[in-house]
Amino acid sequence: MRPQLAPKTSTATMENEDLRWEVEAVLAWHDEDAKAAIATLLQDCRHLRAQLALAEGAMSRGMVRGWRPAFERSLLERPLIEHLPVENR
Repeated sequence: MRPQLAPKTSTATMENEDLRWEVEAVLAWHDEDAKAAIATLLQDCRHLRAQLALAEGAMSRGMVRGWRPAFERSLLERPLIEHLPVENR
């Protein structure tokens, strides 16, 4: 069983706490092995990109009124490393 995500809220402080909690949950799932955690997360990203590519190919532009999926997050959506505790850098 994979770790569950922390509950989400709209405030930046709670989102940072959620991110910290999720990082700790991923590390705990992998017995504190950071390389194993990174490998699993990269495999998850690869799988989700493949699923997104399949969905993009299967849906018509009219179905979503011109919206196209993006395979990369914008810089504004990326969590900053400063938000993580020093021991997790």
